[in-house]
Amino acid sequence: MSNEKIALISLGCAKNLINSEQMLCLLSDAGYELTSDFDGADAVIINTCGFIDDAKSEAIDNILEMAELKKQGRLGKIIVTGCLPERYRAEIASDLPEVDAMVGVGSFAEIVSVVSETLSIGHSERFGDKNAPVDEVGRFITTGPGWAYIKIAEGCDNRCAFCAIPSIRGRYRSRPMENIIAEAGALAESGVKELIVIAQDITRYGTDLYGRRALAELCRELSGIDGIEWMRLHYLYPDSFDDGLIDEIARNDKLVKYLDIPIQHINDRILRAMNRRGTGAEIWQLLKKLRERVPGLVLRTSIIAGLPGEGDEEFEELCQFLREAKIERVGVFPFSPEEGTPAAEMPGRCSEEEAARRAGLIMELQAGIMDDYCASRVGQTLRVLCTGSEGPYLTGRSYADSPDIDGTVYFEGECEPGDFVDVLITGMMDGELLGIKKET
Repeated sequence: MSNEKIALISLGCAKNLINSEQMLCLLSDAGYELTSDFDGADAVIINTCGFIDDAKSEAIDNILEMAELKKQGRLGKIIVTGCLPERYRAEIASDLPEVDAMVGVGSFAEIVSVVSETLSIGHSERFGDKNAPVDEVGRFITTGPGWAYIKIAEGCDNRCAFCAIPSIRGRYRSRPMENIIAEAGALAESGVKELIVIAQDITRYGTDLYGRRALAELCRELSGIDGIEWMRLHYLYPDSFDDGLIDEIARNDKLVKYLDIPIQHINDRILRAMNRRGTGAEIWQLLKKLRERVPGLVLRTSIIAGLPGEGDEEFEELCQFLREAKIERVGVFPFSPEEGTPAAEMPGRCSEEEAARRAGLIMELQAGIMDDYCASRVGQTLRVLCTGSEGPYLTGRSYADSPDIDGTVYFEGECEPGDFVDVLITGMMDGELLGIKKET
C-alpha cells in the first residue's frame, strides 16, 4: 500500500466533476491517501475546464498557485488533467514548466499509472482516444448529501458555431443503459435520493448505440430503482424533443418538473449563425406545449448575448421573448470568441464591454421575473431536500432548484441533511424563499 498523499482540485462543469470523482476512486483503491490539504501533499491533480476564457483563466490561476507552493517546497508534483491539456497541450508544456504531468480527456482511467510514474520518474503524459467508448469505472461521490450527478453520455455532435466542446471532448458516445442503471442502483444503495441526469445533450441519448432516442426509456428504468425519489434532467436540446419524451416527463412522478433547455437565442438569423437547429417559432411552440402538458413546470435556459451580427433589433427581440416567456431560471453569458470555432471568425462582433452590458440588461430583466416567481410560491407547501444549514436556518432545494445554479430555500425546523421535508413558504429573503418545516 502506498502512503503518498494526493490532493485534487476539480474545476468546471458537473460532467468534469464526475471525472474527478472517478480519479479519486481509482487512487483510493490503489492505496493512495486522499487529502484536501495541498500543503504537504506529494502531488496535486488539477482537473481543468478549457471551454471559455474565464474557465481557462481559473485553471491557470490554480496551476500558478500550486506552483508557488511547489517552489516553496510545500508541495510535490503538479498533474493537470482534463480539457485544458487536451486543448493546449503544447502551450502548457512550453509556458508552464512547473507542470509535471498532463492527462487528456480520453485517459482519466489511467490516473493511477500517471501518478505512479510522476512520483517515481518526475514526468508522465497520457492522451488517449477522446472518441473511444466511455470508461466505466467507480466513483468517490463528493456531492450530496442525498444527491449525485449521473452522466449518461460523453462528447457532443451538435457543432454549435460558438462552442469548442466537440473538438475537446470528442464525438457523442452514449453509455449502455444497463451500466447507467447499475450505477444508479449503487448510488441509491449509498443513500442518494436525487439523481441529476447529465450529458452535453441528453436528448440525443441512445441514437449512437440503439439507433433511436432512448432517454424516455432510460428514465422509466431509473424510476424503478428503490430509494430514488427525484430525477432531474440537464441538458435537453430544444430540437430533439418528441411527444414520447414529453409524455414521460409529464407522467413520471419521479421526474421533477424542471427542465434545462439551452436555447441560446430566439432570433432566426442569430440561431442560423449559431448553427442551431430549429427556429424561434419552433422554440416558442415547444415551450408552449411543455407548459400545457407539464403542470407546474419550471424552465431553465442559457442565453448568449453579443454574438457577432447581433444588433439592437435582434437583442430587443431576445429581451421581448424573455419578458413574454417568463422562463423562471436563466443563465446569460457574454459572447466569448473561442479559437478554432466558426463564431470566432465571424464579422460584426461587438465589443466585450457591449456584450457584457447586454448580458447585464438581460439579468436585470430576469431578476424581476424571478422575484415574481418567488412571490407566487408564498403560501405554498414545497417538498424540499435538506442540504445543510446557514446561520439560524436550515437550507434546502425544491424541485425548482438545481444545485449551485439556482435558488435556496431557507427554513426553520429540524431535519438532517439529505432528508426530504415539506416546507410551508412564508416569505422571501434576499430573493430566496423562506419557510417553516411542516410537521407530519
